[in-house]
Amino acid sequence: MIPTRKHLDYALGYLELGLLAEAREELARIPSADRQNTDVLAVRLELAMAEETWEDVIALAPQVVCADPSAERPWIVWAYALRERQRITEARDILLRGEQAITAPDILVDYNLACYYCLLGDFPEARRRLDRVFAREPHWKEEARHDPDLAALQDAETP
Repeated sequence: MIPTRKHLDYALGYLELGLLAEAREELARIPSADRQNTDVLAVRLELAMAEETWEDVIALAPQVVCADPSAERPWIVWAYALRERQRITEARDILLRGEQAITAPDILVDYNLACYYCLLGDFPEARRRLDRVFAREPHWKEEARHDPDLAALQDAETP
């Protein structure tokens, strides 16, 4: 019998290669007793992100967050999936909660929050968040310039 950890390693390898069906098959081989294990849920979350099955992401992310609220990735993907479902206020609120729980938030937290604030029409807060991103990583200016979620901010700031 192959240990659960080995199935997870295989599934992650398949995910890295973009072999989603194979990753799903590998996860299906995990014994049912281990399927609610946090590590298994985290890999299922990554598969749901790769497959863009947003409802699965929205269902799995809170479980992973409960196991380790300081981990950044589950908060970001949870909010992103909500955004993909046009639930922008919820996405912002989830990521704000995550920002408080994450040990050392990456710039992606501020960047995504800037996008959510922009989509909600709060341009001053979106700008404040972007300025924090640019202060840490100036090369993100190019990314922001082409991000459709930030287009309204650019329009608002253009005289």
